[in-house]
Amino acid sequence: MSDVESDEAGEHRVVLDMLPTGRPDDDRPPQQKSPLAYALGEDDFLLSELTLDENADIGFSDRIRPDNAAIESTHAIEFDALPSAARSELEYAIEDTIDRDEQRFVDFYNDAQPITLRLHQLNLLPGIGKKLRNSILDERKRKPFESFDELEERVAGLHRPKEILIERIREELRDDDLKYRIFVGRDEE
Repeated sequence: MSDVESDEAGEHRVVLDMLPTGRPDDDRPPQQKSPLAYALGEDDFLLSELTLDENADIGFSDRIRPDNAAIESTHAIEFDALPSAARSELEYAIEDTIDRDEQRFVDFYNDAQPITLRLHQLNLLPGIGKKLRNSILDERKRKPFESFDELEERVAGLHRPKEILIERIREELRDDDLKYRIFVGRDEE
């Protein structure tokens, strides 16, 4: 059996990139370096670097649990620390995570609340201003949205609501100084 966990409930991480011979900037001989993986948390969208057991059966795009026996250590990293290959896979991993649990993300549109008297969570999404925000709020009062397709059909002017969320998550990952975060948690290290 593989070290990759089944689809059990609980936090998973998606492997964005694998470095089977460790970091390229590590001058030690290959046999002294541990394999590394870079991963994205599905619940909190935190990025992490995983040091793996040398016999780990983990591969690119696998979904793994944080308590997987093949993981020797984990530490949170910033977007800038991701290798270029992991950065290029990030959008796909975010989209897969949203597709896997679409209702969670549709519910964001159903449940978003004001942050201040002048700012609403919906306004933090790219391309959503006051008029579009009000249209979403009016439509959700009539009936909660059940899918991205329904959201797009019922709210005039809202195009590609899933892609809007992907862009916001990417922005939250890239910009560590954002005042408001909706999707990406903050590491408590």
